[in-house]
Amino acid sequence: MINRREFMNNAAISFAALICHRKATAVSPDPARSFEHGRALQQFRYDQIQFQPGIHQAQLDQTHSILMNLSEDSLLKPYRRRTGLPAPGCDLAGWYGSDEFGAETFGQWISALSRSFAITHDSEVCAKVDRLVRAFSETVEPAGKLYGDTRLTGGSAYHYDKLACGLIDAHEFCHQPIALDVLSRATEAVLAQLPGRALDELAESGGAHESYTIPENQFIAWQRGGPDRHLEMAQAYLYDSFFDPLARGEDVLAGRHAYSHVNALCSAAKAYLVLGDEKYLRAAKNGFAFVEAQSYATGGWGPGESFIPTVDRTEDGFPSMKSLGDSLTQTHWHFETPCGAYAHFKLTRYLLRITKDPAYGDSMERVMYNTVLGAKPLMQDGRAFYQSDYNSNGHKFYFDGYFGSVQSEWPCCSGTLPQIAADYRISTYFSDPEGIFVNLYIPSALTWQQNGAQISLTQSGSYPLSDLVSLVLTTSQPSEFALRLRIPAWSQQPSIRINGKRIDTPVAPGRFVSLKREWNSNDRIDLELPRRMELKAVDSHHPDIVALVSGPLVLFALTAGTPTVTRAQLLAAARQSSESDEWIAQMTGGNLRFKPFWAIKDERYSTYLLAT
Repeated sequence: MINRREFMNNAAISFAALICHRKATAVSPDPARSFEHGRALQQFRYDQIQFQPGIHQAQLDQTHSILMNLSEDSLLKPYRRRTGLPAPGCDLAGWYGSDEFGAETFGQWISALSRSFAITHDSEVCAKVDRLVRAFSETVEPAGKLYGDTRLTGGSAYHYDKLACGLIDAHEFCHQPIALDVLSRATEAVLAQLPGRALDELAESGGAHESYTIPENQFIAWQRGGPDRHLEMAQAYLYDSFFDPLARGEDVLAGRHAYSHVNALCSAAKAYLVLGDEKYLRAAKNGFAFVEAQSYATGGWGPGESFIPTVDRTEDGFPSMKSLGDSLTQTHWHFETPCGAYAHFKLTRYLLRITKDPAYGDSMERVMYNTVLGAKPLMQDGRAFYQSDYNSNGHKFYFDGYFGSVQSEWPCCSGTLPQIAADYRISTYFSDPEGIFVNLYIPSALTWQQNGAQISLTQSGSYPLSDLVSLVLTTSQPSEFALRLRIPAWSQQPSIRINGKRIDTPVAPGRFVSLKREWNSNDRIDLELPRRMELKAVDSHHPDIVALVSGPLVLFALTAGTPTVTRAQLLAAARQSSESDEWIAQMTGGNLRFKPFWAIKDERYSTYLLAT
């Protein structure tokens, strides 16, 4: 393994040579911009889905408020300073203002603001994005000074990828007129600084440059009207030394940087949709299966930011860990939450769209409720939630700068949290020519057109705390279409009633149930998803260290340490009332309280307990 800076000094293959090689071997040399292979489900627009007040909407509102109140001069200051322009305004602290990491979340925040505008059509949001893009454009010059001192950063792929995401979202959602031109100039400026290829050495624990994550946004830039160079770059940086063994069914995750490699799997899934090469679909599916196989009950993965078994990184504060069970006592860093959840959502969304397999929706739901929705709020001073803690004496804490070795404010997770808070919407519903798919059960309203009819679908209920989800249709005229509902694999004897009458169609766990009929206004669907308490062992090496699970929820014990309890006591835990977010397990020495992750504030908790 080499470190981040050494890698960039050694990566000498020219981009032009790489492009020539890829052109000779590309599977689909002339793909169509708007065509997707595999008859994938389609996403709805952000503004077609509105959420009711609740934890999802509250997280979006809170993060959006932080971004809207950030000084534009402060956001632009690192770029202006690097390019010799007047740089008024206060420095943002931490990563944003540092020489090594400076301003790397700028593109993510442009993306998040653009997605928020796509939801609300708030003209103030669009105006802020427009001002930021135009002012940023003035800092883009051929030498690439905007990316900072590469002697410190080791390269610019990580930074450039985030800028690409922000600029293509500004173009797509805010219709910002110069965003694609700015991206072209930023691309020209970065080419001399990019590594020639995504070498295996980039899998080392830091993974800061992550050129192997570039393809996804390059494919999207090309699809949204950017020049062919973006398609060429997407193909050039496909991480075949990682994807080829995965496509063959070989697990090559061990020791690799976790978040960035799940992000790389998103590039594989996108490559399949654009190029049609089944290898990339196999790589994405197999890679995700290997990630799932070493995930906690929460759906989180990557203790110490690496896949198990991890390499020895004691100099960074992370011990070598051979199993998930080992990690419970050796670290408080178990899942890089906003960043990891963002990548997890993207990958499961791609795979669900391609395969129509509801297992990907189950996985997305598990990560949503047990990790990112419980993140501590992003703060105006740059404090951000980074890692979920599954230690036997766990607590929620703000990022500490890798144990104080770097500045702590505005880390990477401050960029992805507002992005994923917007993206809950586009993960909730999907469509095909026959109708719609309901993937997530969140109080919300969807509007669309079907066979000439204007239709809305409204969800209500207190899921996931309760078992019942209600859906009501409103349509401008009777319309026949298929309504498919995800039936989670954990559900016990699920049932559906339409207008009070139980349907005869089998409702099988682990499948989408299809309800195809002529629908009328005020038709009501009641979906019941009964659950039972389950115990999930942390891994096969520690069968008695278990998490208490109720349907999609991990229930966290409000206790410091790892108390010994019986399996029967845990499985008998009962919710306090129909309005409560607390469960109680009766024990010989006193009651043990449990809560879902989002309901925990400053309490000490234990994710896993020793069960006899």
